Amino acid sequence: MSTQSTEIVDLFLSRIRDHRLDVIYTSSGSTTLTVYIEPWLIFATNEFSDYADQTLTYVTSTGSSVSGYFTEDLNVPNKVMLSLLMTKYWLEKTIKDIIQISSVITDRDFKTFSAAQNLKAKQDYYNSLQEEISQALINYAYKRNNFSNWYNQIFDSSYL
Repeated sequence: MSTQSTEIVDLFLSRIRDHRLDVIYTSSGSTTLTVYIEPWLIFATNEFSDYADQTLTYVTSTGSSVSGYFTEDLNVPNKVMLSLLMTKYWLEKTIKDIIQISSVITDRDFKTFSAAQNLKAKQDYYNSLQEEISQALINYAYKRNNFSNWYNQIFDSSYL
């Protein structure tokens, strides 16, 4: 069995609201949207692979015909963590887009531009999201730890 990228993309899309992604979906369909979002999934996979209790081997999309997929059937906690990490990369891009706008237009115009007005709020949200992700990764790692070995002073079970 394998896990289709669309399963994780659906979880990711349930966490965010983005007009640009809505336009891509309505004008080009879900396959195009998944291909557009795929780099965030790849970044998330790379960041999470050291923590995951499953192998995160990902086969990328091949144009508009075949969606990307993971070679293993991922469990729900791994799917949720990947979608959470995708949110981080989506927000990072959104903030960079606003900062890019600020370098093109004058200060006065930038301050009156609606997306620029919430730049501070988005940066604050990004910081809180980073903390949420850090805590989620810590909680994930603790759930995977075998504390009975620790109680018996066996800190690395690979030597057993």
